[in-house]
Amino acid sequence: MSLRDESKRRARALQLLYALETQGHADSDEAARGLSRLTGPEPALLEPALELVDGVLRDRDALDRLAQAAAENWRFDRIATIERNILRLAIHELRATTLPAPVIIDEAVWLAQRFAGPKAPPFINGVLDRVARDLGRL
Repeated sequence: MSLRDESKRRARALQLLYALETQGHADSDEAARGLSRLTGPEPALLEPALELVDGVLRDRDALDRLAQAAAENWRFDRIATIERNILRLAIHELRATTLPAPVIIDEAVWLAQRFAGPKAPPFINGVLDRVARDLGRL
């Protein structure tokens, strides 16, 4: 089964966000160059992924506040880096696109299944469901 390009772009965006947060890259272009060395140059995936990353970085504080409000009994800084960035990416898409909320949430859960621990998918699903409802998207 091959992945849709949209799924691949989200995975690249997540990898870039993770690199930016954990490796201290100065900017997304630097992180993109490093990722391209590992995955090979894929401009059709990387350029849209960079647009997602830039949107997340631009609105990060607002995204974090929405996630924190929806993550009952969890301090946002205590959520693992990968899960935080999955939430940021999905909440950005919920706010900035007209994609159906269930599609965005399903993609985020898929990212959690692929990149995070076994408890992450239901956690991501629950937080995003609440955010989507709070935003009037569900």
